[in-house]
Amino acid sequence: MLKILYVASEAVPFIKTGGLADVAFSLPKALGKLGVDIRVIIPKYKGIGEKYKEEMNFLTSFEVPVGWRRQYCGIEYLEYEKVPFYFIDNEYYFKRDGLYGHYDDGERFSYFCKGVLEAIENIGFIPDIIHCNDWHTAIIPVLLNEHYKKYGKYDHIKTVFTVHNLKYQGIFSGEILGDLLGLGKEYYDVDALEFYGGVSFMKGGIKYSDLVTTVSETYSREIQYPFFGERLDGLLRYRKDELYGIVNGIDYDIYDPGKDEKIFKKYDVNFIGKKEENKIKLQQYLKLPETKNTPVMAMVSRLAKMKGLDLVIGILDELLREDIQIIILGTGEPYYESKLKEFAYRYPEKLSANILFDEELAHKIYAASDMFLMPSLFEPCGLGQLIALRYGSIPVVRETGGLKDTIKPFNEYTGEGNGFSFTNYNAHDMLYTINRALSFYKDKEIWSKIVKSAMNEDYSWSNSAKTYKELFEKIQEVRGI
Repeated sequence: MLKILYVASEAVPFIKTGGLADVAFSLPKALGKLGVDIRVIIPKYKGIGEKYKEEMNFLTSFEVPVGWRRQYCGIEYLEYEKVPFYFIDNEYYFKRDGLYGHYDDGERFSYFCKGVLEAIENIGFIPDIIHCNDWHTAIIPVLLNEHYKKYGKYDHIKTVFTVHNLKYQGIFSGEILGDLLGLGKEYYDVDALEFYGGVSFMKGGIKYSDLVTTVSETYSREIQYPFFGERLDGLLRYRKDELYGIVNGIDYDIYDPGKDEKIFKKYDVNFIGKKEENKIKLQQYLKLPETKNTPVMAMVSRLAKMKGLDLVIGILDELLREDIQIIILGTGEPYYESKLKEFAYRYPEKLSANILFDEELAHKIYAASDMFLMPSLFEPCGLGQLIALRYGSIPVVRETGGLKDTIKPFNEYTGEGNGFSFTNYNAHDMLYTINRALSFYKDKEIWSKIVKSAMNEDYSWSNSAKTYKELFEKIQEVRGI
């Protein structure tokens, strides 16, 4: 049986700051159903709910060398929905508010990477492949090759590294190499880990892993060009033959309007009329005028430049002159938060700006909205548009990354398509596309057809998990196992 150790910095239901946490649970769950022995390992953060901490079982403890330091490492275990989870316990590094952004993140995640490698022997699970995710785990392939493969139990282990977002690279001072990682000066080189006067963990993952994946086919191509490549495009072009784009999925057990306890009224593709009841209930809840015929457009997003907030703010006055209601949920950069609050104050009957993170409200918005806006500057994959499709909220997106791979523009001549899209990062191109969607919304027969097309799409993890399994098996064939 294929044995995979899936390493991530966060995973639902335990701790989440972004889409990585969803993937770190849903992909292993899907691979487990395909007969893969896959286990997940994450840090044991302070923010993990007490109900989960109480269910964890202590397995073992040992010391982890972090430069001259020898730090405690406890391993705790919990199985959740048939997915085995290990938790690396060290209160000095992880008993803090927030997951990232601490002054010593370089040390914290150096320790985590080393702890994972030390844990392998101590937990009695020797994987065939270590699957690493984003910069927090990216130094594992480097350390495995340099320090651990000399030991017999580790010599067969291969690595897969997934780039979820190239923008966040884990860049630290060059001193980290010797002081924390035990790596020689030869690693402070442009052909190794050196990166414009510092050290990039992300670069290490890309360079030293056996295979590299990204979270959509389009993004895997985009990052080989300077605009998207975050100064790593040259290395990614060099590794293009080992670079694969596999679109993320969503967990159809969690996101199912026919079973979702978080929404006002359950519905499915055969009973779309119930969606209107969700709309009226949400309008009541958010104190918007109750009208089933006014289209509701939603955004559930981090409020940041990369999510296209500049475009939204640029045309809000013009858009809000139309017969439309807009509901926004999310937190982020203070500028965007304050601007959206200002617009909500000026247009109280048309714009509801909810500056918070609320998972239950997010489900209600997906179920109630008619359209879902994602005008991202770049979007490696995106989960919002996949959830929107599932709930029959028609995506309006910019053609980038996973948005381009998953949203097929509606063609009024063939009747095909599951959403609307625009190419250029331009506010009025976006506004034109929104208005085009609004014009079709007025034709209930056409709109119903688009909604059914959206809800009939299959972006569960089943297809992508099969592709991952094939990649893992490809590594095995190369090894001759």
